[in-house]
Amino acid sequence: MQIEQNTVVTIKYQVTDPDGGMVDAGEQAIVYLHGGFDDIFPKIEEALQGKQAGDAIQVKLQPDEAFGEYDADLVQIESRENFPKELQVGMQFEGAPEGGDEDDFVIYRVTEIIEDKVMLDGNHPLAGMALVFSCTVSDVRAASSEELEHGHVHGSGGHVH
Repeated sequence: MQIEQNTVVTIKYQVTDPDGGMVDAGEQAIVYLHGGFDDIFPKIEEALQGKQAGDAIQVKLQPDEAFGEYDADLVQIESRENFPKELQVGMQFEGAPEGGDEDDFVIYRVTEIIEDKVMLDGNHPLAGMALVFSCTVSDVRAASSEELEHGHVHGSGGHVH
C-alpha cells in the first residue's frame, strides 16, 4: 500500500544535525495520520507521499521547516523568589510571553540560575537548528473513519490527546 491522503504511516527514524551529530535516535517509531493533519512536518510528509513499506527517505529541514527560528524575545530573566525552592536547570514552567496574550502559553525551560535570578528560554530546544531527518517506512494502512474524524491516530504509538 502506498502512502497517500488518509493513511496511517509508521516510520522508524533518526534526526541528526547537518554534521551528523545525533539529535534524536528515534527509539520509538512515529505513527502519524498522513494528509495535512499536522502530525508531522509538512516537508517530511511531502517526501513520504507515494512511498511504501521498506522505502527510506532523508530530508534536510531548515529551522523554519522544523522548530522555527530562535527567538531572543522568548528569553526572560525572572526573580529567583518566583520559583519553587527545588529549582534546577532543565526544569520547565508554563507562562505567557511578556506582552503576550494570556492564551499564548509557552513552555519555558530554566537555562541558568545565577544568584537571585533565573534565566528562562521559551524556544524549543531545537529552534534555530537545521536538521536532517532520515526514516524508513515500516507500515502503511488505511485510517479508520474514527481516526479521520478526530484527525489523529488511535491505539499504540499515536498522539495522545
